[in-house]
Amino acid sequence: MSDEKNKVTDKASEIAKNIWLAGVGAYGKAVDEAQGRLERAMEPPKLFRDLVKAGSALEEDARHALEASSSAKSSVEQRINRVRENFHMQRPARIEDIAALQKKVDHLSRKVDKLARALAEQGLNAKPSTRRAAAKKTPAKAAGRKKATARSKKT
Repeated sequence: MSDEKNKVTDKASEIAKNIWLAGVGAYGKAVDEAQGRLERAMEPPKLFRDLVKAGSALEEDARHALEASSSAKSSVEQRINRVRENFHMQRPARIEDIAALQKKVDHLSRKVDKLARALAEQGLNAKPSTRRAAAKKTPAKAAGRKKATARSKKT
């Protein structure tokens, strides 16, 4: 019996030891899970910091791009202003300006027409006097002209 008692005692000890080890294992597993959860709980701030860094970098890139585009815009505006200054166009043409220019052109056209008529009238009166002057020239010069006109007609 003592053998049986020893076997039962050994068996009970082994079961108790296994229960104890299972408890210790459960405790260790719980600690590991708690530490894992704690680490994961700490990760969001790290993740947040990483996101803040990435956001800061993107913001800086956007600022540089904005500065570059604004400097390009001001450069284009400066070029346009230089072109306007070169053409003395400080402001865009208005309808009133165009109408005033049209009136000036019409006025100048009328004056040119008057001058052309006056010259034509003088030309009609002046032609006989120029013909007389040409007739008074020496015959050698007149003959030279006739030869020149004959040559130009042949070519």
